[in-house]
Amino acid sequence: MRAVLDACVLYPTVLREILIGVAQAGLYQPLWSERILEEWARATVKLGPGAETVARGEVVALRRAWPRAAVPKTAEEDARLWLPDPGDRHVLATAIVGKAEVIVTFNLSDFPGRVLQQHGLRAEHPDPFLLNLYNSAPAAVAGAVEQVRATAERLSGAPQPVRGLLKRAGLPRLGKALERRG
Repeated sequence: MRAVLDACVLYPTVLREILIGVAQAGLYQPLWSERILEEWARATVKLGPGAETVARGEVVALRRAWPRAAVPKTAEEDARLWLPDPGDRHVLATAIVGKAEVIVTFNLSDFPGRVLQQHGLRAEHPDPFLLNLYNSAPAAVAGAVEQVRATAERLSGAPQPVRGLLKRAGLPRLGKALERRG
C-alpha cells in the first residue's frame, strides 16, 4: 500500500517516528512531496528557537532514508483539482501522481470522500490507519511503537507508558489495542 503522509502527521515526533517505523517494517510505502516536507518544517517555528533547524535536519534524514517516497512536483496536477481548502490541493495531487491509496491526515474534513473517490483514494486519520496495520501485522506495529516508546523514555528520563504516549500522539485506539495485547 502507498500512503501520502500529510504535513500534520509528520509534525508530531512520536507519531512521525511510529509511522516511519511501521513503514520500515514493510507494511506500507510512505509518500510525500517537497511541499509537504516544507510545510512540516515551517510549522515547527512555533515550537521556539532552533525547532525549525531540527526539523530541517529530520527532513534531510527522511529524504536520505526514503528516496522513493518523494513524489515529483505536481503543479500541473494541482491546477485541475478541487478541495474545500485550495491549500491542500498539492496533497491530493501528490497522492494521484504517487499512485497512493490513502492520505494519512488529521484534517479529514479537508479531503471529502466524494472528491477522493473520483481518484481512487481515501483519507484516513492516523489512529485507524495504524490500527488496521496492527490488526494485520501486530508484531511489526508493536515493535515500531516499542522502539519509539523506549526512545521517548530514554530522552525524557521518565517512564512513558504506551497507552499514555499514544493517546498524547492522537492514537488512543492503537494504544488501547496494544495495552490489551499485554
